[in-house]
Amino acid sequence: MDIYLVGGAVRDQLLGLPVKDRDWVVVGATPEAMLAQGFRQVGADFPVFLHPHTHEEYALARTERKHGRGYHGFTVYSAPDVTLEEDLKRRDLTVNAMAQAEGGEIIDPFGGQQDLQDRLLRHVSEAFAEDPLRILRTARFAARFVPQGFAVHPHTLQLMQAMTDAGEVGHLVPERVWQELQRALHETSPVTFFEVLHSCGALIELLPEFAAQPVRQQALNALQQLHQNLPDANTAQRIAALLLPLSSAQANNRATLLKAPKVCQELATLACTLRCSSCMNITDSENELAEQLLEALNAADAWRRPERLQQALQLLRVTLPLQNGLDLPLQQIGLQQLAESLQAAAGVQAKTLLAQGYSGPELGQAMNQCRLEAVHSVINKR
Repeated sequence: MDIYLVGGAVRDQLLGLPVKDRDWVVVGATPEAMLAQGFRQVGADFPVFLHPHTHEEYALARTERKHGRGYHGFTVYSAPDVTLEEDLKRRDLTVNAMAQAEGGEIIDPFGGQQDLQDRLLRHVSEAFAEDPLRILRTARFAARFVPQGFAVHPHTLQLMQAMTDAGEVGHLVPERVWQELQRALHETSPVTFFEVLHSCGALIELLPEFAAQPVRQQALNALQQLHQNLPDANTAQRIAALLLPLSSAQANNRATLLKAPKVCQELATLACTLRCSSCMNITDSENELAEQLLEALNAADAWRRPERLQQALQLLRVTLPLQNGLDLPLQQIGLQQLAESLQAAAGVQAKTLLAQGYSGPELGQAMNQCRLEAVHSVINKR
């Protein structure tokens, strides 16, 4: 058998980037031969094996034949007679379709090295069109490499547009869409992911709420601002920033349809709720404002989930200046007051009131009154 390093490890090595994961292709082997050498087989779709010591993935060389729609519509053929070039030809982009032999020789049958020099993301063959997931992968690679001057080749973009027009995007399963979306949100230029999808028509298929240009632009501006000013933002904050121009109901619905984890759904809903909340405005009545602030804290479940509210406030501080139609100075004051109100009211302890003889419904009423007084103290300081 012959073993080759393939894919991203070869690409990143040639680009002078750190190699994080290494994948291998084995030519001329059978599953029985791999098992006999101590490899452990994983994966149900095609033969992939884990090295007994490094636990890196070794896949038998294979080809694929399209027989249906979507990501799963393939028949995989893997046998000792499949060549390295046949295996590489089924890959998505030329920069991912190179291999390195054990002696260091680069095998590059489809011009990946030239495309690296030309800073192009180009499809290997027309077989690219058989897998709609490659639309998302190409957009994600653009999000990673566009700061280095890479762009999607015009012919590849045309092919992605044709795939979208043929309805292939609609056959993607939500779990795979979320997997690519989540990874893209943490790439070097996450906004590029959505711009590439929009340029080939796929974005509206995946996020129809972004059909209107103002909404789409606000969303991408908010994501860009969060990425620049809060680089350690977690996935929940990033998806919440993206969905921020929507209503809380729309944001919750879209996050749910994307199969985003519940923590992402909740933060997106909360951020959109706070963006439109009346507590974000400064009124003439201190009593009315204090009640609005406390109502917002209660609605945010701030006493049990203070960290979630803090994350929402973090992203709103850097993204609100990009939302149209808002009185920005007052909005920022409202955010600060809400944060300070949370800190002050969180100091109200049930055990203190229990020691004073409160219990049952009276305890809840006393807790609410003490929290309201704490919020009043924040307002009175201004």
